[in-house]
Amino acid sequence: MSDESRTHTGARPTLAAVAQLAGVSNSTASLAFSGTGPVSDATRERVLAAARELNYAGPDPRARSLRTGRSGIVGVVIEEHVRDAFRDPIKIALLDGISQELAVIDAGLLILTDTGEAAGRIQDASMDAVVLIGCSPRLDESIAALRQRGIPLVAIEGDPSGDVLTIGQDNREATRLAAQHLWDLGHRDVALVTLPLDRDRIRGPLTPEREAHGSSNTTMERLAGARDVFPDAVAFTARGSFVEEGTIAGHALLDDPNHRPTAIIAQSDLLAAGVIRAAEELEIAVPGDLSVVGFDGVRVDGLWPYDLTTLVQPAVEKGRAAGAAIVEMLDGEAPEPIGFTSEFHTGNTTAPPSR
Repeated sequence: MSDESRTHTGARPTLAAVAQLAGVSNSTASLAFSGTGPVSDATRERVLAAARELNYAGPDPRARSLRTGRSGIVGVVIEEHVRDAFRDPIKIALLDGISQELAVIDAGLLILTDTGEAAGRIQDASMDAVVLIGCSPRLDESIAALRQRGIPLVAIEGDPSGDVLTIGQDNREATRLAAQHLWDLGHRDVALVTLPLDRDRIRGPLTPEREAHGSSNTTMERLAGARDVFPDAVAFTARGSFVEEGTIAGHALLDDPNHRPTAIIAQSDLLAAGVIRAAEELEIAVPGDLSVVGFDGVRVDGLWPYDLTTLVQPAVEKGRAAGAAIVEMLDGEAPEPIGFTSEFHTGNTTAPPSR
């Protein structure tokens, strides 16, 4: 290797260095090599060009396996299709945080989904460790198989079986705080727009039967927080955290002028943005006629002039905590579970009810 292709310390080039030179995140660079994510051809070529410039050959599972007994791959399991996950800024932030910490061991990411036939890959894929993002108890069989193989497991939220290390989030407490904010403003007729309840991702009104069988930990915890303040609030379940899903839910809750809530709590900022879009289409003023609260604290294109009242969650930090835990576990250590707290942000989308 030439002097120019090494860093000034003479260290071996890393994936993080490639990402920096290519002007992309660590997770994007990792996915460009693995081919498991929706990375454009132009971005992939830019990453590979940066790798060639640095003489970085990328993770070599065969060589690494012979040398260390490890594949150099960390699996990340998500519940939805990959194309949907990469439309969610929270999922992207989590992956960025994970990849930042895994850069110290130069590990690549393998994105796996538990939907359809791909679910079988979770049990037999060549991986050194696995991060579960928001996965529900239906993965018990796969988790048991992974643990039998001695593969370290870390869950970000979700409700895994056994003693899987969990990186938690105060979903219930945070949503209760937002609901209490609306109560204190004088709202009593409040509706909810939720994330998917289970793997079927059915869109529609939330019935008591569907609620009783909900398996998504994040959805159910945020729902419980809202129910702590508004136990009788009607709810509509979206198929995913997308603006267009929020718009559909917004119309379902607002189209009848004789039965309109004065406030809506959405379980993501993208869903909240969709609710606001539906209100604009119906000429309902926000926050004059309708208050809207979100969750996540992400930037939503086209939301101006609204400053969304929301719960800001530390998504990148959660991903980094999961990645750091994986590194420790691969070193034979036993990291402790971590719980993160959201920060309530009061924007200009909530106000006292007009009636």
